[in-house]
Amino acid sequence: MQVSDKIVVVTGGANGIGRALCEAFHRAGAAKVVVADLDLAGAQAVAASVDGAAFRCDVGREEDIRHVIEQTEAQFGPIALFCSNAGIGGGFDPMSVNAGGVNDEPWAKSWAIHVMAHVYAARHLIPRMKARGGGYFLNTISAAGLLSQVGSPAYSTTKHAAVGFAESLAISHKADGIKVSILCPQGVDTDMLRSIPKGPQSGDGDLSPEQVAQDALAGLEQETFVILPHPQVAGYMRKKTENYDRWIAGMAKIQAKMREGYGK
Repeated sequence: MQVSDKIVVVTGGANGIGRALCEAFHRAGAAKVVVADLDLAGAQAVAASVDGAAFRCDVGREEDIRHVIEQTEAQFGPIALFCSNAGIGGGFDPMSVNAGGVNDEPWAKSWAIHVMAHVYAARHLIPRMKARGGGYFLNTISAAGLLSQVGSPAYSTTKHAAVGFAESLAISHKADGIKVSILCPQGVDTDMLRSIPKGPQSGDGDLSPEQVAQDALAGLEQETFVILPHPQVAGYMRKKTENYDRWIAGMAKIQAKMREGYGK
C-alpha cells in the first residue's frame, strides 16, 4: 500500500509511536492524517504539525471509535488506512505472586484498549471498506503478542488476543480486498517503556519511535502481515515454537532474575 493521497487515521497519535506514524504518513504524502487520542491537546498539536485533524478518542469506548470514523469520512473522505495504535503499559509487577492478579481492573482496561479497540474499528469500518472494494488496518501490537511479557500477564495476554483478532480479520476479509498488518516491536524509546520495570524488552536494541514508524511504512508498502522492527524477534519466535518447554524454562529464569533484581 502506498499512503500517498490516502486518508489515514492513527489512534494514540499524540505521542510515541503514534506521533511518529502521523509524521511519517504526512511525509509520505497522505492526503489527510487524522490524529485520535484521549489527550485532545496533544492530538491537536500533532495534527497542526502535519496539516491534519484531531479528535478526542477513548479507544476503549465503541462510541468514540464510531465517532472518529464517521466524522473523518464525512469531513475528509473514505478512510484507506486505520492505524489502531493506542496502548497502555499498566499492570507490570515483577514481584507479583499470582499471575491472576488481585482484581479485574488491569485486565479489563488492557482488554478494552488492546483488544476491543481493534474490534470496534473493524466493526464500523469493515462494511464501508467492503462497499468500496477494500481498505487497510495497521494494528500496533507488540512482540509480547508473539512471545510474552515477563511481569505483566494482563499485557501479555491481551496482546496475544490482539494478534489472534488480527489474524481473523485478515483471513475473514482477504476476499473483500481488506489487508491487515500487525506492528510488533520490542523496546521503543517512549514514555510507556520508561514507565515500566526493565525486562527482556529493554536493552535488546531499543529503537526510536521514528525508526519504528519507518519500518511500519516499509511493511505497509510490502503489505506484510507481521512487521518486525526488531528482526531478532523472528528468531525468538522460532525458538519458542521449536521447543516450548525449553522456552518456558528460559522465560521463568528471566522472571526469577527480574524478581531478584527488583527486590533489592
